Amino acid sequence: MQSMNPLKGKKLHTRKIEVSTHEYDGQRIIVEGFLKDVRFQASHAISGGTFAAGIIHHMKIRLLVNCSNLLIEDVEVDLPSVPRDECRETINCLAPVKGLTITKGFTSKVKKLAGGKKGCTHLVELLLAMAPAAIQGFAAYQSQQPSPPDPSHTRMIYHFLLNTCHAWREDGPLAENLKKMIDKKTQDRR
Repeated sequence: MQSMNPLKGKKLHTRKIEVSTHEYDGQRIIVEGFLKDVRFQASHAISGGTFAAGIIHHMKIRLLVNCSNLLIEDVEVDLPSVPRDECRETINCLAPVKGLTITKGFTSKVKKLAGGKKGCTHLVELLLAMAPAAIQGFAAYQSQQPSPPDPSHTRMIYHFLLNTCHAWREDGPLAENLKKMIDKKTQDRR
């Protein structure tokens, strides 16, 4: 394969997804995500018409997440810029994820509830990018102060991480050590 560096030609498009986590109260965090698509030249739509160069999609999702169980307590969607008026009809498509827990199977549940013709592919993509970032935000929130880890929280994170990548494979050292730690803390509490 030929090297693709240096990049040649003009830039056509960028997609930026940004996710941040904020403290809310003693038990919950806000996870906020933005998706922005920018085209650098006028575009001709396959369905007719043109789009000027500039922002095509600019979308924001805010989740209120309970730190005791990673339950999504509330969802807000804002659509500052969308390419078509019909896109605004999807503003409430993520309402069904309220009450879901961010855990294994989250992706398939979101796609079933808000994917395809029920919703907006861009909002679903943003929400799915936010889920692992919510775990990172949760970890940042929980680890601000040194404290003995709660075995139930540690167990929840263990089950979330298990087999998500090579480092967290079930038979790997990270997963085995964390499981031993959970088992020891559980025994110590008895």
